[in-house]
Amino acid sequence: MMRKNAKIYVAGHRGMVGSAIVRELKRQGYANIIAKTHAELDLTRQEAVEKFFAEERPEYVFLAAAKVGGILANQHALADFMYDNMILEMNVIHAAWKNGCKKLEFLGSSCIYPRLAPQPMKESCLLTSALEKTNEAYALAKISGLKYCEYLNCQYGTDFISVMPTNLYGPNDNYHPEHSHVLPALIRRFHEAKAESRPSVICWGDGSPLREFLYVDDLANLCVFLMNNYSGNETVNAGTGKELSIRRLTELVAEAVGYEGEILWDTSKPNGTPRKLLDVSKATALGWTYKTELRDGIRLTYEDYLQNPARA
Repeated sequence: MMRKNAKIYVAGHRGMVGSAIVRELKRQGYANIIAKTHAELDLTRQEAVEKFFAEERPEYVFLAAAKVGGILANQHALADFMYDNMILEMNVIHAAWKNGCKKLEFLGSSCIYPRLAPQPMKESCLLTSALEKTNEAYALAKISGLKYCEYLNCQYGTDFISVMPTNLYGPNDNYHPEHSHVLPALIRRFHEAKAESRPSVICWGDGSPLREFLYVDDLANLCVFLMNNYSGNETVNAGTGKELSIRRLTELVAEAVGYEGEILWDTSKPNGTPRKLLDVSKATALGWTYKTELRDGIRLTYEDYLQNPARA
């Protein structure tokens, strides 16, 4: 268990996941939290990362920093997504081991699992068949971080764990029209359509893919829970165990935004993976379950979007 005064470093504290972890740590009474902006510490620079760890000696590390984006961003910057993610995670994990960090938690993504993995996807299906091509570069980087933690545990006896979240959403998300994930992109699209009184909104694909969504504050709660209650080489899935179609998701977002126009589908655009549902029985068996239902979470996320126009 982490002591309440333990020195905790949250890498990526300004992002959606990292900021949620900081909120959760503070909510639970952890006050000795280290956070560095990109300007203060560039995690892709090995020398800077090693200097930081040697000076600060954090006892616990939540590695939530990452270069992220939706299908379009991944397709257009394959090399960038692979390099930036792999180099920053290797730098942080290596420096944590080298400087005697008690425990590190690496945050990955459900895209590490095969494109056609049996559903719902168990942690054990990792590397059993081919990945989804549209985000393969990002997935390969995340798999490498997960495996590096596992190999350090095996070779050096570290206590480095990993958690693999499903699709995330919530406060402090990225609403960029080209570089965001599906749910925040839909929030922006429907909000702008409503503001401009557009008669219709065009969405990618045919709306048939099935997806699972987890509110980011629920993930943060699980992250702290796992840091205090789990050790092991195998990752832990983070999700709700519930899925819905992208078509239904667009309806829920339109409802939350108050958009009453028509939803059209551009079938010339890719759908991505046909189905992605995580098996969350492992987290459930450990004693954790999600709290925020999707309809409520979308409402809270839209409120965040309205209150923080600079993020749009």
